[in-house]
Amino acid sequence: MKDEALHKSFEEAYKMAGESRQEFPPDVLLKFYALYKQATQEQRLTSQDGEHELVSAFKMNAMLQVKHLSSNEAKEAYIELARKHVK
Repeated sequence: MKDEALHKSFEEAYKMAGESRQEFPPDVLLKFYALYKQATQEQRLTSQDGEHELVSAFKMNAMLQVKHLSSNEAKEAYIELARKHVK
């Protein structure tokens, strides 16, 4: 997939997942989070005010699991994840 088409598909998948009213299992949410961070090359771990340290640890672990992916590979994986889980 060309970069422009991939980016457009990624943005659509991100919007679709973000606007979904579904409740995703925690592991799927973490995968979405990590793939988005890797796809956008946003390596900074973001914590919400009052977020428990354990939640941050799970986020960091999820990010480490996708660290080997390039930005485009992470976008493709995000698109596949959205297609699989968003109804």
